Amino acid sequence: MPQERDYYEVLGVERRASSTQIADAYRKLALKFHPDRNPGNEEAASRFKEAARAFEVLSDEGLRGRYDRYGHAGLSGGTHDFNEISDIFEAFGDFFGGGIFGDAFGGGRRRGGGTRGRKGGDVFCQVRLSLLEASRGTTKTVEFVRHEPCGECDGSGAKKGTSPHTCDYCGGQGQVVQSAGVFRLQATCPACRGTGRVIREKCTACRGEGVTQERVERRVTIPAGVDSDVRVRLAGEGEPGTGGAPPGDCYCVIEIEQHPFLSRQGRDLHCEVPISFTQAALGATVEVPSLEGPRPIDIPRGTQSGDTLKVRGLGMPDVRGRGTGDLLITVHIEVPKSLSPKAEKLLRDLAAEEHSSVSPKRTSFFERLAEYFQPAAGESASPSDTNNTEKRR
Repeated sequence: MPQERDYYEVLGVERRASSTQIADAYRKLALKFHPDRNPGNEEAASRFKEAARAFEVLSDEGLRGRYDRYGHAGLSGGTHDFNEISDIFEAFGDFFGGGIFGDAFGGGRRRGGGTRGRKGGDVFCQVRLSLLEASRGTTKTVEFVRHEPCGECDGSGAKKGTSPHTCDYCGGQGQVVQSAGVFRLQATCPACRGTGRVIREKCTACRGEGVTQERVERRVTIPAGVDSDVRVRLAGEGEPGTGGAPPGDCYCVIEIEQHPFLSRQGRDLHCEVPISFTQAALGATVEVPSLEGPRPIDIPRGTQSGDTLKVRGLGMPDVRGRGTGDLLITVHIEVPKSLSPKAEKLLRDLAAEEHSSVSPKRTSFFERLAEYFQPAAGESASPSDTNNTEKRR
């Protein structure tokens, strides 16, 4: 599959281009490569779709920000596919003021009058998981807000006991004919906004919109191995479509809570474990944290501070079922800040055995204080002599 081109390059604009410049650039490309002007030209159709994808992203402030930060990878699931030319007409049918773009070439009108329905928008919610839940998979109840058909008017938008009327301006067609140069253009009716119907007495509950905002709950199944920012789709749970078009989807964005001991690196889990000098030098068996609880591992003799030990198969499962990661344990040798007399003697004996140079045994503060004020034999205890004596020490 060929790599997708940079969207700024597609439209021929700079990265700091204004929204007006982006719209103008898209308008020129859309008219240049429109299928009705290039019948049977597959390359023109491809350029037409490419320009539509670029415009969809760069004309939306949120999508453009994500694209500037993460490139194409940051747009997964947030844009239309535009597999068919008709998808572009549905998305941008009104872009050129009353539908001149889509309807100029018959793209925005459906047979039997009215305009083509549009798929509902997507909604989003957040799902917080512990690292253990993410490793095993789980089922969660999520809440999100979307629009539902108004219960007062059954979605008609008209006051209870009344019904919408056929639009007098367009005769219920949803389109009006305009002339622009050599083209005979069909534009969306400004009176009914393409629906072919007008509401004379609006429903008081939804103010004529036909929908009200509601909070809904759904159960979502989270697959094992998900990571933060992964989105799980609930198909058909988004905003309702118009004109009989299907609803959008709900995307559940995963957020993994921080584990007190383990951190994630792809499929692998990592933890840092302190050990003593004797454990590192002689080897030992110590317990380390894992997702399944404490687990004993063997510390080899002669382990160095900063060494990493691997326990296979104790990491995170791959979300696509392609195996499981490992548990990586980095050991750090802790140096004690205080020693018992016996421990100090043993370490000094070890230093002597290794011919290592170590600091002499330190005397207590009061012993050194007594030495400071005790004059040397045959000398006066003048402060200057005492200072010199201390310097000699």
